[in-house]
Amino acid sequence: MNKNKVKKISKALMDIISEDKIILDADILEKYSRDETSDVSFKPDIVVRADSVKDVSKIMKICSQYRMPVIPRGAGTGVTGGAIPVQGGLILSLEKMNNILEIDKENMIAVVEPGVITGNLQDAVLEHGLMYPPDPASLDSCSIGGNVSEGAGGPKAVKYGTTKDYITGLEFVLPNGDIINTGGKIVKNATGYNLAGIVIGSEGTLAVITKIYLKLIPAPANVIDLLIPFDSLEDALNVVPVLMLNKIVPSTIEFMERDAIQLVQEFIHEDNSWKDAGAHLLIQIDGSSEEMVMNDLHKLSNIIKTKYEIMVAESKSQKDRIWKIRRSIREAIESTSSVFLAEDTVVPRAKIPEFVKDVKDYLNSQNFQSAIFGHAGDGNVHIDVLKGDMDYAEWQKILPVIKKNIYERAIRYGGMITGEHGIGLIKKDYLGIALSKESIELSKRIKAAFDPDMILNPGKIF
Repeated sequence: MNKNKVKKISKALMDIISEDKIILDADILEKYSRDETSDVSFKPDIVVRADSVKDVSKIMKICSQYRMPVIPRGAGTGVTGGAIPVQGGLILSLEKMNNILEIDKENMIAVVEPGVITGNLQDAVLEHGLMYPPDPASLDSCSIGGNVSEGAGGPKAVKYGTTKDYITGLEFVLPNGDIINTGGKIVKNATGYNLAGIVIGSEGTLAVITKIYLKLIPAPANVIDLLIPFDSLEDALNVVPVLMLNKIVPSTIEFMERDAIQLVQEFIHEDNSWKDAGAHLLIQIDGSSEEMVMNDLHKLSNIIKTKYEIMVAESKSQKDRIWKIRRSIREAIESTSSVFLAEDTVVPRAKIPEFVKDVKDYLNSQNFQSAIFGHAGDGNVHIDVLKGDMDYAEWQKILPVIKKNIYERAIRYGGMITGEHGIGLIKKDYLGIALSKESIELSKRIKAAFDPDMILNPGKIF
């Protein structure tokens, strides 16, 4: 962006908010040039760390006046380039708005600012005997605001749903600085259009979220985790519909195919007798009583047939050990290949075995190392493809071909091109594979209604 324009906007911002919130230092700007998306970086012209809705409103009014691109940013843990300033502009960081404003036990509602870390909220409400179920893999570092903007899911989605199912109200700021409140501490609301529902999952392209009302539920008193090895991925995934038909609904059903588990094995340097299994299911059973949990465990053990020993985790250390395997997959991939493709397609859960085999066969035929894992209970399949030692120029050339092949296969099996990561920057060229021209045009009209000057997170989704 023109340096004179940046200076003019910076001065205008310094006139309305505290100067220490405005960052122009090149080294700090560089840190905000990327999120967790592999191999993508664009430098912002300005970063502003807002600490109140009033700050956000004032900043948006100035940026609207100067037609300055604004990129809302939470913790920067997204993997589709959603928080990257592809056209430069101003990063509006909400990391300082990190307060849990209220935990209302009587109404079972938490009121939070967008910068609250998801895991911290879960710990806080648990002290009151309550649970906030959505649990993205990055829950110890991702923020609630980012979860809302991306429509995040997580392992517990099979039983408890995703982020969108827990939002009862939002406060958000429009590009012109107007502050909008919708919903609140209520679980039913048929008053006008569902504005919160439109903003949820909009990836920071419609408004800046500044306050979130979240539904809580009673925390289950008893929880058991199981790590179950199988000879093949097909054997593992075929168990899932059988469990459902037998009225067993685990809170979590995660799957990991052999290549994913072997990468983790090498990364954490932990030897296990099950390392050569073809696939694993990580199943969590919870309930309000020990009798309920043990009844489900007994039924499950009669259904699942495997030659391997089943790991049953009841203590915290045992649980941590099991979950370390699942939550270390992405780190293991990054340690193996600094450049990789991270996809999160979704298909009907009964189609997971066919879909995964099809994708794996394709990637193997192209001599790509890959790791496939995900949420077997809701059909969300994560496909990570490693560049390895391939020439970088060749990788860049073939990357669109790989993406297109994966997305087309997801659609062919009745699915979609993303389940929880969003479209962002890296999937926008493929939106037409999943949505009709009419659907895309309607979405663009919604965008124009919220953001007529197109300043919010430009270059994303469309």
